[in-house]
Amino acid sequence: MSSHTPYDQAVSRHGWVQAVAAALAGLIAMGVVAALGLWAAGASDLPQGAYPRVVAATVVTAVGGTVEVSGSAGGLADTQAGLTVIPLSVTLVGVLVVGAGFLRPLRHRAVAGAAELAWWAARIAVVWLLGLLGLALAARQTFKLSLGDDTLSDLGELFDVSPEVGFTTDVPLTLVIGLLWLAGVLALALLVSRGAPLPARLLRFQESVRPAAHAMVVLLLAWVALGVVAALVVAATRGHATETLAVVLLGMPNLMWLTFTIGLGATWNGRVEGPFGLPMPHVLDEVLRSRDTAALNLSTLAEHDGRVWWLVVVNAVLLLAAAFSMAAHSPPRMRAWQHAVHMAVALVLTVLMVCLVGRISAHFGLSVLGIGDLGGNLSGELFLRPEVWSALGFAALWGLVTGFLGGLLAGLLRRRGGTQPLVA
Repeated sequence: MSSHTPYDQAVSRHGWVQAVAAALAGLIAMGVVAALGLWAAGASDLPQGAYPRVVAATVVTAVGGTVEVSGSAGGLADTQAGLTVIPLSVTLVGVLVVGAGFLRPLRHRAVAGAAELAWWAARIAVVWLLGLLGLALAARQTFKLSLGDDTLSDLGELFDVSPEVGFTTDVPLTLVIGLLWLAGVLALALLVSRGAPLPARLLRFQESVRPAAHAMVVLLLAWVALGVVAALVVAATRGHATETLAVVLLGMPNLMWLTFTIGLGATWNGRVEGPFGLPMPHVLDEVLRSRDTAALNLSTLAEHDGRVWWLVVVNAVLLLAAAFSMAAHSPPRMRAWQHAVHMAVALVLTVLMVCLVGRISAHFGLSVLGIGDLGGNLSGELFLRPEVWSALGFAALWGLVTGFLGGLLAGLLRRRGGTQPLVA
């Protein structure tokens, strides 16, 4: 007797309705979050009806797509502009919605063939690429910049300076990166979900991979949840509700995962100059503006606010909880040192991912006749990048220690309660 329900068989044979629903639900959810976040940030007031195009560009960058910033300022002036940032709140929503849509037709299944999973993923990919193509084509706009006061305006007219800045997308590269992003999301969904079916050849890996992968996802979501709670408290007690909403809907993971790595001991190097700013507490912005290239770590931040050392305590609690969860969902035969290795590998990969997606770079400058910048409001630079190897080293150390302790704790409680896993 076949174990597949008629619904499962229909999905396996066709699945286009479910594929359209999964892909479009992800894109729509990301678009809604981006639109609300940009509205809270004031982007709805952009001229020339640019707001929908900026929303499209935000969704494109959220899946790793390339948005190219360009500028022009007439024959006697020159502009330089660039922007590299991933709005991780939008990305996170897309990951959760697309992953859930991918797994839904596969629920209540123990095993699924590799060919079935591949065809199901391919159908989603077709719809995804069509939707991403439409967004990439729509994400282009040019803005004229005001030179400010009357003197600068007169100089602009004299030297034929009419500064403009615009953005467009590299459509082919965006589609390639967007497809890789989707493949990563679908693979992650299979790794993280304890109930998702796997091909028979891969079942032997789920005991060591799935508990660690699930623990890391919960860890990252816990940091985001802490950030959202803190943001709501700030909005309720200090005001600035719309600005706080913009941070939550656009960059909360950017801020909280940066904080997470700093709490591990990692160092990020950065600089903020000109009108640019970062969606982060004042102490971080203050450090970044204090010198040409500033180091963000526990030591430098503690010079401005000693409460930063609480990040170490929060990390210790959350990592120990994640390690315990991983060990509790692992087979009882695994030893504490094996949990330590699994936790270390998982945490290193997680921190590497944060280091790759958390980088920020932005600059804009205007010069006339090759001399200087025309006004501080028309030039600026912002960048933030990690010291990757030291961050990975701290992650490995934290993973080994908390993984070993979590394994010991899970083993102790398991022996007191019997030989069955602690959590079903």
